[in-house]
Amino acid sequence: MRILFIASEAFPLAKVGGLADVTSSLAIALQDFGHEPCLILPKYGSIKAPVQDVQGKSVAVSLMGHSEQVALKMTRLKKRIPVYLVENDDYFGTEEIYTRDELKRFLFFSLTIPAIISRLNLHPDIIHCHDWHTALTPLWLKKAKIKLPCIFTIHNLAYQGSFDQQFLSDSGLSSVWQEYIPVSAPRSSLNFMSQGILLADIVTTVSPSYASEILTPQYGEGLEQLLNYRRNELYGIVNGIDYDEYNPATDPYLERNYDSTTINRRSDNKLALQRKCRLPQDLDTPLVGMVSRLEEQKGIDLLLQAVDQFIVETRAQLVILGHGREHYHKLLAAAALKYPERISVFIATDERLARLIYSGSDMFLMPSRFEPCGLGQMIAMRYGAIPVVRHTGGLADTVRDVAEANGNGFVFQSYAFLDMLEAIKRAEESFYHRSEWQNLMRHNMKLDFSWKVSARKYEQIYLRARNVCQTGDIIQK
Repeated sequence: MRILFIASEAFPLAKVGGLADVTSSLAIALQDFGHEPCLILPKYGSIKAPVQDVQGKSVAVSLMGHSEQVALKMTRLKKRIPVYLVENDDYFGTEEIYTRDELKRFLFFSLTIPAIISRLNLHPDIIHCHDWHTALTPLWLKKAKIKLPCIFTIHNLAYQGSFDQQFLSDSGLSSVWQEYIPVSAPRSSLNFMSQGILLADIVTTVSPSYASEILTPQYGEGLEQLLNYRRNELYGIVNGIDYDEYNPATDPYLERNYDSTTINRRSDNKLALQRKCRLPQDLDTPLVGMVSRLEEQKGIDLLLQAVDQFIVETRAQLVILGHGREHYHKLLAAAALKYPERISVFIATDERLARLIYSGSDMFLMPSRFEPCGLGQMIAMRYGAIPVVRHTGGLADTVRDVAEANGNGFVFQSYAFLDMLEAIKRAEESFYHRSEWQNLMRHNMKLDFSWKVSARKYEQIYLRARNVCQTGDIIQK
């Protein structure tokens, strides 16, 4: 199948979070299975990869009463997969991927898709849209009378592209907002996400548990009625990770490479990480790592509540890498200043340091309030760091407590800092039983979190979407 991905990120061209890893690694896995994926992304100012002009293939798009010209560039993902870049400096010329004006720029991006498909004669068999930034694409395809099977994947329901009545009017969306939605459907909320949910042929999200959770008011972020309306076309598929990219045996960012048969070499990475963090270098001291957006979703408030007791009740060191809310930046920096021998915090995006944390930490902490899938726990296990996670979403689907058969981590249930601290303490106690701990590390490093299984599931979803599109089931519902 010819599969066209529409996305705001794809690693290594443009990355803020896990969305970039998913779009690129899924595309690569599908190509390995014999399909023909290609991508359309905005041409951000931060994209430095070599590009070439797509000669004579500029398009004009009408937005908010005036015409905007779009030039098309082309590059390749890992020298393999075609990527078409939508170039317009007024909208995408900044270095940042997400800005204060992102509603307008992603409205503009989605409007270009039908014109690009027609102009380039792409003839895709499937269009796969990723997250709210592309959620208007099914709407514009219907308006352009382009009948192609369309998948919409929710990566994080908390980010919806919400707007007000003024934007609805100014953007021109008011004239088409309910035009293609069946009369039996719940009225769509004023956000981009709702259109993707209601108008795509199939809706997916990034783990089975999250697909169930978002049908409830607790996790549905106000869209649970729409999701329940589409529940027969809603599927959860766990993300995978790129095993070539995330491979401790070949990773160029590590102090020393290793695999499950040479796990003792991993200690060099722990010492290098402790040096980098200016923490006492001691292989016998358990080291807890976090690589995370510093947002409430990720459980940063739990961590801050637990800091003082963590210091008193454990011997462990803690290393945190990430950025997000300024409020959390300040509080985490203050904790590191208060306990410089135990806590180190880096407010940054640093892929080299992230890999060192995965390869040098003994435990990897993810105390998320909710977690659609999570890639960190899978990368950590690939590198031999044992996950300590809350039982939610994709974390529940990939991490089983060591107290259970075939357990691979330490799991806590309630969103409470004392429960999190208890899980860390259980992990620390296990760490001191070195033979059993190394067996757990080896077990986890041999687990398969690659895209092999998940990409096959997407194949089946694509085939189902073709059938739904041909029969028009969504309109008849």
